Amino acid sequence: MTSDNGQTRRSVLGALAALGVGSTAFQRAVAQQAAIRGAIDAEMIEQAEWVAGVTLPEGDRAGVAAAVARVLRKREQLYEVEIGYDELPSLRFDPEAADPDAARRASQCPAHLESCKPKPAAPKADDGWSWLTIRQLGLALRTGAVTSVGLTAYFLNRLKELNVVLKCVVTLTEDLAYRQAERADKELAAGKDRGPLHGIPWGAKDLIAVTGYPTTWGAPQFKDQTLEETATVAQKMEAAGAVLIAKLSLGALAMGDRWFGGQTRNPWNPRQGSSGSSAGSASAVSAGALPVALGSETLGSIVSPSKRCGVTGLRPTFGRVSRAGCMSLSWSMDKIGPIARSVDDCGIVFDVLNGRDPADPTTVDRWFEWPMKADLKGLQVGRVENVRKTPEEERLLGILEECGANIVPVRLPDEFSEWALTVMLDAEAAAVFHPLVAENNLDGINSWSQIFQKMHYFTAVDYLHAARVRSRLMKLMHGVFDTVDVYVGSGDLGITNLTGHPTVVQPVLKSEGEYSQPQCATLSSRLYDEATLLAMASIVEDKVQPGQWRPTIEMPKPAVEESSAIDDDN
Repeated sequence: MTSDNGQTRRSVLGALAALGVGSTAFQRAVAQQAAIRGAIDAEMIEQAEWVAGVTLPEGDRAGVAAAVARVLRKREQLYEVEIGYDELPSLRFDPEAADPDAARRASQCPAHLESCKPKPAAPKADDGWSWLTIRQLGLALRTGAVTSVGLTAYFLNRLKELNVVLKCVVTLTEDLAYRQAERADKELAAGKDRGPLHGIPWGAKDLIAVTGYPTTWGAPQFKDQTLEETATVAQKMEAAGAVLIAKLSLGALAMGDRWFGGQTRNPWNPRQGSSGSSAGSASAVSAGALPVALGSETLGSIVSPSKRCGVTGLRPTFGRVSRAGCMSLSWSMDKIGPIARSVDDCGIVFDVLNGRDPADPTTVDRWFEWPMKADLKGLQVGRVENVRKTPEEERLLGILEECGANIVPVRLPDEFSEWALTVMLDAEAAAVFHPLVAENNLDGINSWSQIFQKMHYFTAVDYLHAARVRSRLMKLMHGVFDTVDVYVGSGDLGITNLTGHPTVVQPVLKSEGEYSQPQCATLSSRLYDEATLLAMASIVEDKVQPGQWRPTIEMPKPAVEESSAIDDDN
């Protein structure tokens, strides 16, 4: 079959699917006939009926053929219009649709929270720069113990050294980093203080665009891509005085931890991948190679690598943080959030990132303040009863109960499989990356190649039906929060990413054995209630003290040292 015939077959399948005409077998039979003949007529429809084992009324065949031909012409006209990867559809997911009180509720501080002073920042005498919090590093900067240029040089060198093993860096932004660090030192010396992030190094997942540097999306097809824009989140970090020192790895097109430079590794067990897709962000932070990094999540890409690498991650409510200038995978599910080694660090960064951005029409302004203190006696904490508990979750529940929280049973929606709804993600991703399918340019993108191809046979009717089922799921989750403020329990990764609810993941236990490492649990809350999540997680962190847990990374001998796969800008 020629490539032209193949394209015709795909076009006819899409047209029939869009019309909702016949079964899948019938649609494929029609498509095969059209590919052979190069046209659609009543006879071809009749032959397709025989192949598929269906029968249309004789008078309908000519009408179906004509209708398919009209849809094909419209489809061809649409695909003649050039659409960039960053173009949004004229549809918008609204997590508030099933929770009409969300905006009012999120306009002010909840009664169970109150403002508090930051925790003392003084580090222990034996702490190196790698393991200090943002506030501790900030104190060192403001007392003259170190300069931002000095911190930048330190973390750049640490990234270069550890990347040999971890493969967590795509590009070092060294020139930009030193410019930003020098400016931070001058401003701090002159008394201009931009806040806790001023002079602090950070890393960006390499789907966040930065002018003058490659934004590769982890895929060989975009390895040399340079976007002439800087993402809103990167602009906000720069405005807060933070110093960008690296673009960090992600699995190809935000899937897993394998990218064109290899597999990113877990610092606690380098034989193991760091999980994904915010693979480099979690790995670098866990290894003490960065104080904080930004990741993104569509279906687990902050929560999963944070758990694997034993760090703290915040996946915000959908619409809380702008995605302008970031790679689109699913317009209705993508979210940007911080990954750090402490709850307070996540709160500091989220305080900078959240808010309305005209460049991303899904974003909203909602109340947030940090740091905050939570009165657990006024909170109902759900213990999920219809999903098996892990030891980490039992530990988290136990700490919250000891601190005064009221633990009550709760069930997550289970009347249908939420994972069936992830076809919406696949369909949106296939639409974003349609050019790769059209050009048959699908090598090196993990399982996306098969997903993109198969989703071209998923109909518009099917997508919209899934969207209606998703609305049902959102209403069911709204019902969950009629009885609890937050809940502890795994098994909600698909649900909360589809409904837009926020989650914080944090280490609460340390495993034993050859590769002893932190074990994490999650808290999830109502829409826009990140302040409660972080305040509660901070209480747990004070009890557990995970900041004392640090991986020992065995470096290879020089004779067998591997390429670091860093594209340095010097």
